[in-house]
Amino acid sequence: MLTHSQVWNAIDALASRYAMTASGLAKKAGLDATTFNKSKRSTPEGRLRWPSTESISKVLEATGATLDEFINLVSVKAKEERANPRVPLIGLAQAGSGGFFDDGGFPIGGSWDEIVYPNFQDEHAYALEISGDSLMPLYRDGDVIVVSPQAATRRGDRVVVKTKSGEVLAKELKRRSAKSIELKSLNPDHPDRSFDLKDVEWVARIMWSSQ
Repeated sequence: MLTHSQVWNAIDALASRYAMTASGLAKKAGLDATTFNKSKRSTPEGRLRWPSTESISKVLEATGATLDEFINLVSVKAKEERANPRVPLIGLAQAGSGGFFDDGGFPIGGSWDEIVYPNFQDEHAYALEISGDSLMPLYRDGDVIVVSPQAATRRGDRVVVKTKSGEVLAKELKRRSAKSIELKSLNPDHPDRSFDLKDVEWVARIMWSSQ
């Protein structure tokens, strides 16, 4: 099964093979220069955009590459992806800013960095880098946590919560009802928190940390 990243990575690889950037390849193919920009590979709402067959056909014509060559690049990128899966990365302190997440807590936009994270098959997962000591002793400055916005959560799970006011918190899920959520602090020097669910934008489960 082809993934969104495999196809786009193959286009990037084809551009590199013929000594072009992705925007240079788009222009040579008679397309808008921004057609292959990373920011255009998903909508502002987080829906994945795939290159059209017409775009791929124009790219092959522009470079002189064969369809077999392109398919081989897709296959190579698929193997690389399986061997070195990557997840998008930003700092936890940045996560409250606009433009990084959709309303469901899925990463969007082209401003993310990336890290290699082995053995994690969730194309919507992302990583947050901890800064400061507010999450001590569990997480230290520079630690990285990998978060899954689609994983089910239950009491005792460590989670990242974003409120509608823009606050982003890493806590332990203490209790969740139909109307409210209670969060236990990971740092004993910081208070536990509770929110009405109407004031919470999303909750995502922490699946792994680099500690």
